Amino acid sequence: MKTVIMAGGKGTRIAAVKSDVPKPMIEICGKPILEYQIDNLKRCGLTDITLVIGHLGHVIKDYFGDGKKFGVDISYFDEDHPLGTAGALFQMPELTEDFLLLCGDVMLDVDFNRFIDFHRKHKAWASLVAHPNGHPYDSSLLVTEILPPQEKGGLPIETQRVLRWMNKEDERKYYRNCVNAGIEIISPRLLEEVRRNYVPRHPETPDKIDLDRDVLKPYIATGKIFAYHTPEYIKDMGTPERLYETEKDIKEGKPAARNLKNKQKAIFLDRDGTLNVSKGFLVEPEEMELIKGATEAVHKINSSEYLCIVTTNQPQIARGECTFDTLQRIHEKMETELGLHGAFVDAIYFCPHHTDKGFEGERPEYKCDCCCRKPKPGMLLQAAEDFNIDLSQSYMIGDGWRDVEAGKAAGCKDSILIEANKDEALLAAVDIILKS
Repeated sequence: MKTVIMAGGKGTRIAAVKSDVPKPMIEICGKPILEYQIDNLKRCGLTDITLVIGHLGHVIKDYFGDGKKFGVDISYFDEDHPLGTAGALFQMPELTEDFLLLCGDVMLDVDFNRFIDFHRKHKAWASLVAHPNGHPYDSSLLVTEILPPQEKGGLPIETQRVLRWMNKEDERKYYRNCVNAGIEIISPRLLEEVRRNYVPRHPETPDKIDLDRDVLKPYIATGKIFAYHTPEYIKDMGTPERLYETEKDIKEGKPAARNLKNKQKAIFLDRDGTLNVSKGFLVEPEEMELIKGATEAVHKINSSEYLCIVTTNQPQIARGECTFDTLQRIHEKMETELGLHGAFVDAIYFCPHHTDKGFEGERPEYKCDCCCRKPKPGMLLQAAEDFNIDLSQSYMIGDGWRDVEAGKAAGCKDSILIEANKDEALLAAVDIILKS
């Protein structure tokens, strides 16, 4: 698969660090950001690369040349005037097959082959890498489709089809921390549709095309745009602060460790009584209230070598007391409040089942002995499959015996029982794990 890297930006926000080179050529730990990307592509066997250059493009050409000394083949598309974030794609006749598209100023370490398999499986017009980050409130967010279990006793299914796109400036109350990472696989079929229907937003510059607003967002309604969720290392180098953070991460080996080709470690968290105040079964978003110390605990996990994954029994679905849509809004409120303080969860798994019967309005299709309701380990096992997790090096934290037993059944290294609703109990448990 061909890779196109947009490397022509000026990087006005980060000019204070280095103004005499293009943004992708700013060095971190002695190597340009763009070289880290090319090394990552080469490791995945992706060696056919086109660099779209503009501002100070000769610096990039002089450094990389034809790519041979880096073990890849590099060609160039030179913008003689700004074409926006996608205009160049419509002037490159060689894009006749699906191609990978990167922004040249993003530090990353990704298993691209896993992403390509996802794209082909879904027969997508475009697949977008999505991930949680510590500043979702100023990021573009994706809303994806979650369906009820398709078989009796199964887990809910996230199709990963994009339903909605929220730009930074769009009004939002509660939202999932599902950030568009600026990494895409694009089908030429999508480019054909855009050519056929495109109406320039700025007639005076008709060839200046925005990838998000002109190419991706307008075609969500086709059902052909998908989001690929990953906890892998992806960081926008838009500000000096993020540049310095990335330098520290590289020295600590975090980018490579997060690549999903490598085994991951996780701290699994129960929800009610562990992360949020347990008030019986929550049935409205406004009832979601984080326990004191929970945000700091999650933030510590985010800064560690562990993924942070929530696994929660939600029998009120089977009891008919809460819908899937309402539960999603409850989780969105939780993610919103965590995100406002720089914390995030990498994934949420929930079980909607319950064996007890006799509730008014209950939903019989979810009244079953499933594989996912804790103390059974189904949610942890599914997370391990999704994110290549080594359960023997992972932990479970919860406020009930079901949580402890689920961790044991999944083969976790240890399970920690904490007091329900107790301030900073989760924080203390996380500290024990990280110190060990």
